[in-house]
Amino acid sequence: MTRRLAQVAKKVGVSEATVSRVLNGKPGVSESTRQSVLTALDVLGYERPTQLRGERARLVGLVLPELQNPIFPAFAEVIGGALAQQGLTPVLCTQTKGGVSEADYVELLLQQQVSGVVFAGGLFAQADAPHEHYYQLAERNIPVVLVNASIEGLDFPCVACDDAVAIEQAWRHLASLGHESIGLVLGPEDHVPSRRKLEAARAAAAAAGMEWDDACVERSVFSLEGGRAAAARLLGRGVTGIVCGSDPLALGAIRAARRRGLSVPADVSVVGFDDSAFMTVTEPPLSTVRQPIEAMGRAAVDLLIAQIQGTQHHLGELLFEPELVVRGSTAPPSAR
Repeated sequence: MTRRLAQVAKKVGVSEATVSRVLNGKPGVSESTRQSVLTALDVLGYERPTQLRGERARLVGLVLPELQNPIFPAFAEVIGGALAQQGLTPVLCTQTKGGVSEADYVELLLQQQVSGVVFAGGLFAQADAPHEHYYQLAERNIPVVLVNASIEGLDFPCVACDDAVAIEQAWRHLASLGHESIGLVLGPEDHVPSRRKLEAARAAAAAAGMEWDDACVERSVFSLEGGRAAAARLLGRGVTGIVCGSDPLALGAIRAARRRGLSVPADVSVVGFDDSAFMTVTEPPLSTVRQPIEAMGRAAVDLLIAQIQGTQHHLGELLFEPELVVRGSTAPPSAR
């Protein structure tokens, strides 16, 4: 305690007695000095006394894996707006290649004494990724809500789009059009939502009486170029319909078809996932499975508020049903 007082006092340029008065909530300290002492505590990595933590209780971390995929800014807008309606301020943390890691962001958020954290995508969705920072949040009893995947062994509540229903809708749509050779472009093998989609695809193929072939599954990072490369391999195997794990992957699949001199949807049908911004103005407009972003984002905030207020009773995963949106990128297969 004495060492902490000395370090904070030196950092701010005040006496140890002044720091002690701030930490104990005593009068006789100006507001500017009080704020300087509290900031110094944060910067030096010390936890604030319990009675002072509420002063930072209006901050909520919103951690996103990227902003290039339009679905994540969409989630940020909904969740940020819902937090603001509750008098909370979102602290946006976006990962970039070679930049601040998710674990580093968690450490920074803990230093800021945030009231909670919402993860809308991230390492928690990868089974083989490091999860130590999530356990750190659990040990500190920080309210956390996950979007679109859960972590085995932790009781964080989760809101998710039902991947099984999404794939069933997309697969049934292509099968109803007459496609018999359908391929999948999914995320990495340890990506939990992609695992769910793969299981659902196998079930959908069986229900449609179609023979399953693992060669019709390609993995990719979630990017347009990754989707192009994965879809090119599928097209080389003669698929006529492709279901993708995201809209950027689907746009990459359309690019792959065009590079092979194929037309979408005359030669190849493509279905995305998310219904993110601008999918109505692509050429052709993208058929996709829509995530209910508004409902999911608001539910995530409701679950977080319930934890903050100590009234949280729901643990586990809250599933939301997606909606197939049929546009111009799907049609009956032509004879090639």
